[in-house]
Amino acid sequence: MTLSILDLAPIPSGKTAADALRNSIDLARQAERFGYRRYWVAEHHFAPGVASSAPAVLIGLIAAATDTIRVGSGAVQLGHQTPLSVVEQFGLIDALHPGRVDLGIGRSGQRRAELAAARPPAGSPPERPEERVVDGLLIPKPFDFSKLVTHPQLAHHATLLQQPGAQTPDFAAQIDDVLAFLGGTHEAHAVPGEGAGLQVWILGSSGGQSAQVAGERGLPFAANYHVSPASVLEAVEAYREAFKPSAELAEPYVVVSADAVVAEDEATARELASPYALWVRSIRTGAGAMRFATPAEAAAHPWTDADRELVRDRVDTQFVGTPGQVAERLRVLRRVTGADELLVTTITHDHHDRVRSYELLAEAWNRR
Repeated sequence: MTLSILDLAPIPSGKTAADALRNSIDLARQAERFGYRRYWVAEHHFAPGVASSAPAVLIGLIAAATDTIRVGSGAVQLGHQTPLSVVEQFGLIDALHPGRVDLGIGRSGQRRAELAAARPPAGSPPERPEERVVDGLLIPKPFDFSKLVTHPQLAHHATLLQQPGAQTPDFAAQIDDVLAFLGGTHEAHAVPGEGAGLQVWILGSSGGQSAQVAGERGLPFAANYHVSPASVLEAVEAYREAFKPSAELAEPYVVVSADAVVAEDEATARELASPYALWVRSIRTGAGAMRFATPAEAAAHPWTDADRELVRDRVDTQFVGTPGQVAERLRVLRRVTGADELLVTTITHDHHDRVRSYELLAEAWNRR
């Protein structure tokens, strides 16, 4: 199947991180039964409502609880670790679950620093393209991340993710080290890790260095429509333009992510998805992803026009509805981006509703 899953291990309101992790393991088992191709977990830190802070550990647990589905990261933040430590961690998982592990790598830590440095002077807001629709796909105005990345609390958190005085090397050089450790061409040898059958992916939200590195190294690329929908077309175009055939790939291979909530009827789906805006608001105000609210808790939140504008691009590009409605919108996303497969992330307060959403989507997708 050309659908895969991205799981943030969300913590619902009234629940604990342990509940979220048990839910993730159960969802992975169900996803394998439904026929999804991959099950990826994200890396987030200092988020009250997200339990996926150590992806390699969680991937190992999920791999042990499943049999056939590919498991991996979407994505390991390489700016917080060395290439050797990442290869050793994922090599260890591959040693016990060979041929099933995807090593997805991102450069979000480095990108945050670049955005902060590039913030325009006060009084000169950046020019942003207008919202547009491309062959049926909504491409919203880009969100201005510069204010978020300079938030004092986030800047403090960044210092806690590295040793004092540590300097993150260039992303391309780090990827080359990862590939050298895996291929046995590095001067040092990673054990476990060297010779591991990992599939290395690069994840990116723009047409910047991530897309360039993925293309130039001939690696598969994952573009984030669910995080940065305004720049998804730019990202996949830059990747394809930079692509050079490799031992891994003869042609470009792209997966595109999307947020989706599915239910038997549209009204139920919209109710289940209603806390999503409040959750995105918590991220974009610098507080970190909150515990995912119930629909009733979300309805009680007093919204301002500024709040609505803050989350509008993410809410408008979330795919919510019946199985047929969401499957059709995902097909539009796949057609417009030329994606080889799609990576779906679904968050609801109740675990049962999240599992059911993925089940209904798989059934609708397979019918076509």
